[in-house]
Amino acid sequence: MSDANGARGMKLLAGNANRSLAEAIAQHLKLPFTKAVVRRFADMEVFVEVQENVRGEDMFVLQSTSYPANDNLMELLVIIDALRRASERRITAVIPYFGYARQDRKVGPRTPISAKLVANLITGAGANRVLTVDLHAGQIQGFFDIPTDNLYAQPVIVKDIQDYLGGRHLMVVSPDVGGVVRARALAKRIGADLAIVDKRRERAGESEVMNIIGDVRGRVCLLVDDIVDSGGTMCNAADALVEQGAEEVYAYATHGVLSGGAVARIQSSRLKSVVVTDSIAATEEVRKCPNIRRISIAPLLGEAMRRINNEASVSSLFD
Repeated sequence: MSDANGARGMKLLAGNANRSLAEAIAQHLKLPFTKAVVRRFADMEVFVEVQENVRGEDMFVLQSTSYPANDNLMELLVIIDALRRASERRITAVIPYFGYARQDRKVGPRTPISAKLVANLITGAGANRVLTVDLHAGQIQGFFDIPTDNLYAQPVIVKDIQDYLGGRHLMVVSPDVGGVVRARALAKRIGADLAIVDKRRERAGESEVMNIIGDVRGRVCLLVDDIVDSGGTMCNAADALVEQGAEEVYAYATHGVLSGGAVARIQSSRLKSVVVTDSIAATEEVRKCPNIRRISIAPLLGEAMRRINNEASVSSLFD
């Protein structure tokens, strides 16, 4: 049976990882949260109690597995288990930022493929479907044995570029060779040229820019990536672009992990601004940084959730 909003038994339950995004999604859908307690015991074990009947309902669990990644992942698993034991109709794990995604292959002997392990845990807990945004590697969809929708934040980013930088002489720049497909897609959408930063990473967490492939002189450069973590790659790339004659450098990333000294590094860099989505809750340091700006993916996620509930096409969101 459908309600006034067209939702057929649709209910939302949010973990504690990113309450502001969850509330924005609930507001977009005009739905209240399911009454539940999600808290910790004194020894930090997760406790969940769903305080209303969800039998036969289409449940959407909102939880990013961002910092603290292990706590938020465990919270997601326990919520899913509680709902499964309450006889829901279907559980969709809505994970705006999927942690462990960068461990998607063996990088050396005797190393794990942690993204696959996490996919197994979520499936084993009882999720029937996963909805996420800009997975670090597309093959992670294949790690799940349940339907997995990987949304793209690109339409939200394109609108922001048009609003703030429309009419400028733009050039999209991939910060590394691995991100060329993403950068090319954005360049095509906004009718801009493409350049590539050729960098050599000597060790994990450090990067050295070697060369710029493309003529960036006099151009407004847009560095685009899926994740900005330490900020070192973005800041080094900005330095190289300015030294090659770029007029200004902006950066866009879906997921603002921004760990360690990333915020201070960005604030003192040549980047005019770094724009990230609200897939990860912002720290106070991020909110106060003058050249970090956040845009919301709540309407995108909310619309995808509505379509899943109504058994409609999700991919047509990007046509």
